[in-house]
Amino acid sequence: MKRRAAWWIGAAVVLLLVSAALGRGLLARKAEQDRMLVRPADVALELAPLDVAWVQPRELLRTLEITGALKAVNSAVVKAKVAGEVQQLSVREGDRVTAGQELGRIDATEYAWKLRQAQEQSAQAGAQLDIAERALENNRALVNQGFISKNALDTSVSNAAAARAALQAARAAAELARKAQNDTVLRAPIAGEVSQRAAQPGERVAVDAKLVEIVDLSRIELEAAVAPEDVGAVRIGAAARLQVDGIAAPVLARVARINPAAQAGTRAVMVYLAVDPQPGLRQGLFAKGRIELERRTASSVPATAVRIDQARPYVLAVEDGRVVQHGVELGLRADATARGDEALVEVNSGIADGSTVLRGTVGAVREGTRVRLPASGEAAAPATASASSSATTTR
Repeated sequence: MKRRAAWWIGAAVVLLLVSAALGRGLLARKAEQDRMLVRPADVALELAPLDVAWVQPRELLRTLEITGALKAVNSAVVKAKVAGEVQQLSVREGDRVTAGQELGRIDATEYAWKLRQAQEQSAQAGAQLDIAERALENNRALVNQGFISKNALDTSVSNAAAARAALQAARAAAELARKAQNDTVLRAPIAGEVSQRAAQPGERVAVDAKLVEIVDLSRIELEAAVAPEDVGAVRIGAAARLQVDGIAAPVLARVARINPAAQAGTRAVMVYLAVDPQPGLRQGLFAKGRIELERRTASSVPATAVRIDQARPYVLAVEDGRVVQHGVELGLRADATARGDEALVEVNSGIADGSTVLRGTVGAVREGTRVRLPASGEAAAPATASASSSATTTR
C-alpha cells in the first residue's frame, strides 16, 4: 500500500511539472505574438499615393461592344454580258480605275458578223417596203379609175403594213446585234480599285461569268450584328470607336443605318456604321469597338475601391485619420478606355462627394485602423478623364 501511494504521489508531481512547463511555453508564445501584432491604436498605416482615391463627379459613358467586317459601300462585279473568248484584260488586283474605263475585250468577230447580217436583213426589209408602197400607190390610182376592185386595194394596204413591220423588226434585230458587239468591250461601272481578277486572256467565258470585281474605298462601313435586347438603345448618328486589324490608332465611326429586319436563325439585327476615311482601311478587315449609348456626369470611384466580400458592396473611407466602412449603392460601371483611364463605378448613395477612399491595392484593412495619408504633393491627382462603359449596370 505504501508503494502504491508513493507511486501515485510521484506521478502527480511529474504531471504538475509537465503542466507548468507547457503553461510557461504557451505564455511565452502569446507574449511573442503580442509583440508582433500591430494593433490599430498602436501604429498608423502608411498609405502610398496610388492607394488613395476620391469620390467625385466624372464623365461616364455607357457603350455597346460590337464586332464585324469592313465593307465598301460601293462595289461592283464586272460580268460577261456575252459569251466568247476573253481577248484582252488589262487590269489586275490593286489597279485604280475610273468609271467608264475600258478594262478588256471579248472576241467580237462573231458578233460583228451577226450585226452585218442583221443590217443586210434590215436593208432587204426596206426594199420590200418600197415595193409594197409603190404597188399601193398604183392600186389607189387604178381603183379611182375603176380598173381594180376595192378588195385589191385593201390587199395592197395590208402588204405595205406588213412590209413596214418587217422593216422595224429587222432594224430592232440590227440594234440588238450592235449592242451585243458593244458588250464585248468590258468597262468599269464605278471608280475604285480592282479587288479581284477572275479570268485570263484566252479563256472562254459564258454569259454572266465573273471577270473583275471593283471596290470604292472612299466610303467604307462596318457591318455589325447586335443582339435584339441591345439594339433598342442604338441610335442613328451615335459615335463609335473601332480597333481595326493592322491599324494602331483608333478609327472613328458613326451609326449610319439600322436594318429594320432581324436575321433568320440568330434574330440579330444588323447595324451599319459609316467609318471615317483613313489610309490602310480595306474591305474585309475585322474590326471591334464600342458604340456610345449614353453619356452623363455622375459621382464615381475607381472600381478597385469597391469591395464585394460582404452581402452589400462597400468602400473604405478615411475620416479623421481612421478607416470607416460605408455601404454604397452602385450604378453604371465604366470600363477603361484605350487611353489608359482606370475603370470607374458610379456611386448613387452611401458616401459624399469629396470623400477619400482606399483602393484595393491597400489590401484587407479593419475598420478603425489608423492611417496616414500621403503628403498633398505626393497624392495622385483625382481622375477627370472619361471612361467608356459596357452596356451593363452594376446592381
